[in-house]
Amino acid sequence: MMWSLNQRNQKNLLNLKIIQMMFKWGKVKKKLNKTKQKKKKKPKLLNKFDKTIKAELDAAEKLRKKGKVEEALKAFEALVNQYPQSPRARYGKAQSEDDLAEKMRSNEMLQQAINTYDEVVSLPNVPSDLIKLSLKREADRQQFLGRMRGSLVTLQKLVQLFPSETSFKNDLGVGYLLIGDNSNAKKVYEEVLSLAPNDGFAKVHYGFILKAENKIAESIPYLQEGLESGDPGTDDGRFYFHLGDALQRMGDKEAYKWYELGYQRGHFASVWQRSLYNVKGLKAQPWWTARETGYTELVKSLEKNWKLIRDEGLAVMDKKQSLFLPEDENLREKGDWSQFTLWQQGRKNENACKSVPKTCALLERFPEATGCRRGQIKYSIMHPGTHVWPHTGPTNCRLRMHLGLVIPKEGCRIRCAQENRDWEEGKVLIFDDSFEHEVWQDAESYRLIFIVDVWHPELTAQQRRTLPAI
Repeated sequence: MMWSLNQRNQKNLLNLKIIQMMFKWGKVKKKLNKTKQKKKKKPKLLNKFDKTIKAELDAAEKLRKKGKVEEALKAFEALVNQYPQSPRARYGKAQSEDDLAEKMRSNEMLQQAINTYDEVVSLPNVPSDLIKLSLKREADRQQFLGRMRGSLVTLQKLVQLFPSETSFKNDLGVGYLLIGDNSNAKKVYEEVLSLAPNDGFAKVHYGFILKAENKIAESIPYLQEGLESGDPGTDDGRFYFHLGDALQRMGDKEAYKWYELGYQRGHFASVWQRSLYNVKGLKAQPWWTARETGYTELVKSLEKNWKLIRDEGLAVMDKKQSLFLPEDENLREKGDWSQFTLWQQGRKNENACKSVPKTCALLERFPEATGCRRGQIKYSIMHPGTHVWPHTGPTNCRLRMHLGLVIPKEGCRIRCAQENRDWEEGKVLIFDDSFEHEVWQDAESYRLIFIVDVWHPELTAQQRRTLPAI
């Protein structure tokens, strides 16, 4: 697919090729570095004692590598019982429990493996490489179980034991990000970059944090240089997404080159459709008709009852208490945009619905909307002078309906991909918000719409039941 935004712009295409070459060279350099590292050092897993029982350890490990998980676990358990101070036997037991947990899909067994990895480190005379492997795997398995704070403690231990290894600091930074502690993550990456100024992993994560702080211009060089490094862990759709978004907000059309590159590397469905939580194979187009969705009864009901929905919304607006809350996703360049949410992630807001009971009763008949755990149902009011940055929703698993309630005659429009449309009172617009979209409100009075998200019509009943909420 060619870059559709500027097909005739040969300079931009040339720049894209240059970036691609930089990525290829980055990957080549990484491969060369990895080859050197492999020749340089092989992990030392045996202490002086374990070398004396190497044959027994190798026999047990051979069983594990052949996939004979239960036999391997019994063999390592026997070795631990016979040689309780053997770090390698204990590590083999942890790995076997880990393998068995995956085979059985057992969280209980995985917790046992985590405990055993931790025991390895507490033994005397444990080789450094074995400590690193044990703690890294322990932290990873803790994250898998959702034990983020436990994982953070494990990663902190790794950094304390091996303060000069920047890779462990990088992992610790991720640990802080996983619990939402951007402040400590930022400190960690600043420390890494002071020790290793060219560390691509630290750069992309530091740029990500700067952008979350709305330091848009500052974030760009870190995200860009980190991606160009080709370092392990940098080739992630989130970094292409946020670099492109930052460039767009600075008015830089280079954004679309990075979106194109993200698409070519398999992170985006297309240059325009850049959601990151997707189901493959779903029909993808920016704008939809009611007939194409199959949700014609819902659309008819919304359009037939639009005045009822409008009047209940206006009554809520008129109340003194602040039921409409400001948009909090940092999507506005400027202006005043607030929302009043009735359903979120498939869960009904009972208190909100008490204020608009007829509207909520109307929607209860349509599970494709109320049960959409990757969407919302809400009123949205936007005041004059508001501009919403170009952005994409998080998933291709939903479609978004906009019912016009109070629409000024001129000055309000929405763009999805490359097509602009206007709202009409009493009419429903349907679009796929996983495609880039942008909103302008330049009228002389407020705009009020009703937003209803629905499952993508091609999702199966099982997918609708099992897809995690967003």
